Amino acid sequence: MLPFPVTFQVARLPAIDFGPGAIERLPEAITHFGQRALLVTGKHSFQGTPAWFALQKALHQRHVRWWHQVVADEPSPELVDQAVAEHRAYDIEVVVGIGGGSTLDAAKAIAGLLRTGTSVMDHLEGVGRGLPWPGPAVSFIAVPTTAGTGSEATKNAVLSRRGADGFKKSFRDEGLVARLALVDPELLASCPQDLVAANGMDAFTQLLESWVSLRASTFTDGLAANGLQAFRDGFWAVWQDPAGAPVEARARLAWASLASGITLAQAGLGSVHGLASPLGAFFPIPHGVVCGTLVAEATRVNIEALRRRDPNSPALARYAEAGVVLGNRLYGSPQAAQDGLVEQLREWTERLALPRLSAFGMREEDIPRVVAHCRGGSMQTNPIHLEDEEVAEILYARL
Repeated sequence: MLPFPVTFQVARLPAIDFGPGAIERLPEAITHFGQRALLVTGKHSFQGTPAWFALQKALHQRHVRWWHQVVADEPSPELVDQAVAEHRAYDIEVVVGIGGGSTLDAAKAIAGLLRTGTSVMDHLEGVGRGLPWPGPAVSFIAVPTTAGTGSEATKNAVLSRRGADGFKKSFRDEGLVARLALVDPELLASCPQDLVAANGMDAFTQLLESWVSLRASTFTDGLAANGLQAFRDGFWAVWQDPAGAPVEARARLAWASLASGITLAQAGLGSVHGLASPLGAFFPIPHGVVCGTLVAEATRVNIEALRRRDPNSPALARYAEAGVVLGNRLYGSPQAAQDGLVEQLREWTERLALPRLSAFGMREEDIPRVVAHCRGGSMQTNPIHLEDEEVAEILYARL
């Protein structure tokens, strides 16, 4: 039996409207918050669907004035500040983010700054000016069209600047949490297979890391365990045929993603996400690809470090239980279940053909620099402190 955490806190969450066809309720939700809306979307995916045209028609019928902001890549501080400057004069009453994690993060940051008029660099953690965010935010509705980051349920907007002096940091405040997360699993049908793979592995990694996090609680345990089962039962059908997968499979995957956003917001993450920050800043590696390509080796290194230095850690029991759940089978011992988990994750990495880090220009001589910049918030909740050489081992294994 896993230890029972007797104290925990639950941070703010959005109202949630989940289910096939939920997108049809978006126009009504928008008018609940106002008549002037900023729609933030990705470059192609949602705009090419019938739902986009239906939304425009419904807003016209409801006499909603709306403006449009496109987010074509992982959002930068410059994109956010430019969007705020361009739209602030329109007295926007509600910002709607419709897209993947990058789109939702950009929309979240824009909603947070439209009223304050401040630069996001005033408030960005670690690299900004360290000024408190004065708030308030414009009402924000999050509509994910992928199953990955869980940004619809979190208080942080991740922004990045790529290059030798790049960064990937969060603009974070509970006041930025969406007023409504509208999650329609049917929107996943438009995702290409490679996007399903990368985003799905991001959601999976968030569930696994929050499951073994030092801040895991009885609140997050139920969500993480259920999310892992939902991922197991839904992901592969959606990956194999995004457009033709059963509705139930898409619903399971969408729930796994939403649950991962809730659990990461409450429990924190681990070494994979600690490494994702510098890797995404220094190299053009999509966040989900980082998660998918590293999670097996990071899990192995964590388990080996726990066996050596903290053999009574509850995280080992949690890794064993994850092995049983994901393998949908029993093992002869906890150690066998932990090893089985690592082996299964390695099989997934190969099956999904997730690229190695070198495919994005990373070299062996870059490893010390990445390790030196990985000690952010996510590393603080990893189930054990990893030494620099152990972190480097994760990177070497996937170089």
